[in-house]
Amino acid sequence: MEIQAFAKLNLTLDVLGKRPDGYHDLRMVMQSITLCDTLTLTPNQGQGLRVSTDLHFLPTGEKNLAAIAARRFWEALGCPAEDLDICIRKRIPVCAGMAGGSTDAAAVLRALNQRAGSPLTPAELARVGEQVGSDVPYCVLGGTALAEGRGERLTPLPALPRCWVVVCKPEFAISTPELFARIDSVRLRCRPDTDGLLSALEEGDLGGAARRMYNVFEDVLPPRQRDRVGELKNALIQAGALGANMSGTGPTAFGLFDCPEAAEEARAVLAENCRDIFLCQTV
Repeated sequence: MEIQAFAKLNLTLDVLGKRPDGYHDLRMVMQSITLCDTLTLTPNQGQGLRVSTDLHFLPTGEKNLAAIAARRFWEALGCPAEDLDICIRKRIPVCAGMAGGSTDAAAVLRALNQRAGSPLTPAELARVGEQVGSDVPYCVLGGTALAEGRGERLTPLPALPRCWVVVCKPEFAISTPELFARIDSVRLRCRPDTDGLLSALEEGDLGGAARRMYNVFEDVLPPRQRDRVGELKNALIQAGALGANMSGTGPTAFGLFDCPEAAEEARAVLAENCRDIFLCQTV
């Protein structure tokens, strides 16, 4: 079985505070895009559960989120583990704030559920995903959604009007634990207008949604990284994007376009100084 694992973007991301359990309460609007990894699931003969990827530095075997997701699925059904090879062809950049590992895990859950005759509803499958990672429940369901709590409390939203997305991953990675530690020690200057963005979605107003995008983690990036993300966002706006934002804890920047020609032109311009750049659509 072959299945696609779609990347996610954060149209908004707000951190409301730290919880007694050590996690943070989040409020964010998530969106799936056509940038995706491809997973192939193949039964094997007595070799157990094996995971392979086309990137040598990624964990394989039991440490990969895809393997953890498979184990959690079989446990949820009360079934013994299967002998299965999971091959992941990566296209979503690693450590980019686009849920690359989480969406692979979610794709495994969807695939195994389909192979088993869909014994779990999408909502039940998302709850299994909670045991794998905070972004996995959203990645199981996809589309446009409001995510709260650690990210596991999901409210489906009216779809973002069809648009084109230029995605730019800078040449560095960001430490998610480091950014969460920083955000606990600063007073945030800006917060996203999440309610305004929700209203724009209700009205089918792409421009209104794009203008309200914001991510509080931009405020706590180290200075050089913050400048680079800001540079990419400004370049996207100058190239005609209706709005631009950073996804997750970064460092990926993206812009929304209502015209494919403008989006392609922006991609070509930004490709001159950004290696990982993609032209996508919303899902």
